[in-house]
Amino acid sequence: MLIDLLQSVNNNRGKFLGSFLGFLIAILVLTIGFFKTLFIVICTSLGYVLGSKSDNKINLKELLERILPPGRIN
Repeated sequence: MLIDLLQSVNNNRGKFLGSFLGFLIAILVLTIGFFKTLFIVICTSLGYVLGSKSDNKINLKELLERILPPGRIN
């Protein structure tokens, strides 16, 4: 039975991950509120994007120079 569950999760990884994240966000909204949850989601998403850029060997300083106004990065 456990093997079947693990195989089902493995075969439907995206559905399982999406369901789990939806459940987690719902619990956070109910316990700490909408705006605090939104802040956590935004920070997590930003961390994911910056981490993936780092994994792909994109220079973080160059990325910030393109995003921020000129003269902000030394």
